[in-house]
Amino acid sequence: MFKDLVTDVFFDLDHTLWDFEKNSSLTFEKILAEHKIDIALESFLEVYVPANLSFWKLYREEKITKAELRYQRLKTVFDQIGYCVTDDIIHSLSDEYINHLSSYNHLFPNTISVLDYLRPKYNLHIITNGFQEIQERKLKNSGIHHYFKQIIDSEMAGVKKPNPVIFELALQKASTDPDKSIMIGDSLEADILGAKSVGFHTIHFNPHEEPVHDYSPIITELQEIKSYL
Repeated sequence: MFKDLVTDVFFDLDHTLWDFEKNSSLTFEKILAEHKIDIALESFLEVYVPANLSFWKLYREEKITKAELRYQRLKTVFDQIGYCVTDDIIHSLSDEYINHLSSYNHLFPNTISVLDYLRPKYNLHIITNGFQEIQERKLKNSGIHHYFKQIIDSEMAGVKKPNPVIFELALQKASTDPDKSIMIGDSLEADILGAKSVGFHTIHFNPHEEPVHDYSPIITELQEIKSYL
């Protein structure tokens, strides 16, 4: 479908190639145990996962700072569960979470085979809203850094997806045009609508089968990318 149109493929990282939820769960399992916090991991994650998504949305919209995101997503969980912790412990957990997160490196199924398939045909790049200090470590520790020519993050751009500025910066750094570029990501708002606003082609990676839409092709497994590119 896009084979004869595209020269450059841009991927989101977290929730698209790098299995954020799995790696995050393993990180919390480690740091909660080390702090002897007596909350079942499943109970913690049941509150944390939606809270984290909500605070990331506020962060994307420039309504909270990075420091507020890191603090509030944990504070909210402990408050909702009714578990008393000090701010010092929350800040310590926040720092340890960032430090340990990139040491777990589970990728979505078929990530490597799809990148191997694409690399001879296209220039591959990353556009991520993740924190600059750990995104490079995630890419290197999971063994996929070498696939990508340009890695554009929101701290480098000064804005976050879906702001068009980050996509325009990505095009500039990749020396390509939007009509020759495709964005593949899991977030309809940040990845698909953001990229389309600048003129990218798009594929929505939707493994959790969120509501269907007509904005772009939808895939539930990365292997399906081969049908389009």
